[in-house]
Amino acid sequence: MREAMKPTDGPRTGEFPDYLTVTATDLGRGTPVRVRVLGDMASLARDMAEAMLREILDAQAAGRGATLIVPVGPVDEFPVLAQMINEQRIDCRDVMLINMDEYLTDDDRYIPANHPLSFRGFMDRLFYHRLDPALAPPPEHRVFPDPQHPQRVADVIAARGGVDACFGGIGINGHIAFNEPPEPGVTVSVEEFAALPTRVLSLTRETRTINSVTVGGELAVIPRRAVTVGMRECLGARRLRLYCNRPWQSAVVRRVLHGSVTAACPASLMRLHADAVLSVADYVAQPPNILLR
Repeated sequence: MREAMKPTDGPRTGEFPDYLTVTATDLGRGTPVRVRVLGDMASLARDMAEAMLREILDAQAAGRGATLIVPVGPVDEFPVLAQMINEQRIDCRDVMLINMDEYLTDDDRYIPANHPLSFRGFMDRLFYHRLDPALAPPPEHRVFPDPQHPQRVADVIAARGGVDACFGGIGINGHIAFNEPPEPGVTVSVEEFAALPTRVLSLTRETRTINSVTVGGELAVIPRRAVTVGMRECLGARRLRLYCNRPWQSAVVRRVLHGSVTAACPASLMRLHADAVLSVADYVAQPPNILLR
């Protein structure tokens, strides 16, 4: 593994890093990551729901319950997954779902579940409450990282024999879950960053700013603290499946796939995983608009 590098490291063409010029056809070429270009946002949601369902069914065929790390961003897959489970009458009582993260108050407590930004509340409204109770994972199988007991996630994973698949997205600064990159001027080796466990942390200005888009750009209402499943848990999953459906991800997916492997871009570490797939919307696969003019 290589040492962490500054975000501006690497070859540049004029004012732009070379990786920004990678075409849709060449995304992922020369890397171990398999890249899939799908259609619109709805097609990504359905594909992600189907991939989660396959993990559940494959584990059942092996005589056990699936253990999955799941995000709340992207978000549209959960109503689709709930509908599939109900229509196909799939018993998910042995399924363990570990959510990636949650916002915290300034004193490192969960924000209330009825808060509009609560991921716990989102999962209840858009997934768990839509499932037939006879098919749904029981409350003890609906795990969020606990800011008071962060070790619990690792304990659950160990008891379950590992994570079948980690699903997620990529943040504007390359984060997976809320694993934020080191602050400018701080150097962290790839090995050290990959070993980071579930923990409480402060969110970067970049993350808070892009997340404020969901509330009309009001940065002040975005919490400053969060708890996140660690890079260790995400990268330790047998399969890593990331999805990108936002137009602004066109640049960051290129940095992830074709920039440096570095803690400064956490998702770039997916290139070190033995079974990593990145699925993107067709508009995300296109180079940034400024390079198409």
